[in-house]
Amino acid sequence: MRFLIIFVLIFSLGCSSSDPTGNQDPTEDQDISYQTVNAFPNLSFNQPVDLQHAGDNSGRLFVVEKAGLIQVFNNESSAESTSTFLDIREQVDDRGNEEGLLGLAFHPNYESNGYFYVNYTASDPARTIIARFQVSDQNPDEANEASEQEILTFAQPYDNHNGGQLAFGPDGYLYIAVGDGGSGGDPQGNGQDRSTLLGSILRIDVNGQENGNNYAIPTDNPYAGNDEGYREEIFAHGLRNPWRFSFDTETGRLWAGDVGQNSYEEINIIESGNNYGWNIMEGTHCYEPSSGCDQSGLTMPVWEYGRDEGISVTGGYAYRGPTLETLTGSYIYGDYGSGKIWALDYSDSENPSNTELLEADFPIASFGVDSDNKLYICGFDGNIYQLEEVEG
Repeated sequence: MRFLIIFVLIFSLGCSSSDPTGNQDPTEDQDISYQTVNAFPNLSFNQPVDLQHAGDNSGRLFVVEKAGLIQVFNNESSAESTSTFLDIREQVDDRGNEEGLLGLAFHPNYESNGYFYVNYTASDPARTIIARFQVSDQNPDEANEASEQEILTFAQPYDNHNGGQLAFGPDGYLYIAVGDGGSGGDPQGNGQDRSTLLGSILRIDVNGQENGNNYAIPTDNPYAGNDEGYREEIFAHGLRNPWRFSFDTETGRLWAGDVGQNSYEEINIIESGNNYGWNIMEGTHCYEPSSGCDQSGLTMPVWEYGRDEGISVTGGYAYRGPTLETLTGSYIYGDYGSGKIWALDYSDSENPSNTELLEADFPIASFGVDSDNKLYICGFDGNIYQLEEVEG
């Protein structure tokens, strides 16, 4: 693994507002800028794509590596080593740039049942697998690899646009991000086809079983009990490649970044039954057809940006941590390609304000939070970073 210099980047908020509405940046009168610092300078990872905590008051962090490893370590800046929590490299297909072990979620009752869930791609045939594992009875830092139970499996027609995020909502149900199946332009029309799971955010009850499945359909899912052939697991659809979603721990609002095709990246607030437009729309713009598209019944993103700002959005978190007070409540997200990190203030939904915080010098693969809601950034360079305020 390459040794990588810790990048420290400082940019003034007063010079970097990208708010097209003309709203005043609430921090512009405060001489505050931001920098990224290596949160665990003695550790490095191989293509980290997710960071989670178990919600068990242990203070540990879990980092997901794309090849099929999950590493666990104590959440201390001085940490010098990790333990392998799960190794499923033999069954994970990570050959494509967007394939691999892509998501991790701990059951809300993990402390008592030891269950956690992963989202990974496999081959022969090409498919996504949502599986449950259980922690070892003997070692809390080691999973029982033989405990795997497949919860949900579906075919992947191409090797890109796999989504991959898993998260339990405030309602206790498991939400799953699924891309449109890949290629370019959604050639199979999956984004607007509710008879397939592709191009959607799913919502399932992993505490139940019905119809021969290792999960149940929540009765208030938008298509529960429908007679039109729509997949009942769908919570929302019309998405291209939702790369990272999260719940605001205070409001319960579900935020998602959806990677665009050629021109626009978008931020969505996901709500039950909504259609987010792909591939009729890319962002707020017609895609198919390129003009005059029928937008009736579609939900527009709450924010978008073009290729002058980045090439691939990485969804983040509504900040509820203890250290960056001026960002409290803002949605912090970034762009994998440009390294830009923004704060989207949506407190006035009619006039949202988006502020560029800094431009990192590493690819932003994912964001994560610990049990105290401190925010972390998974750099695809192998490091885990944090944001810090710098008072000038």
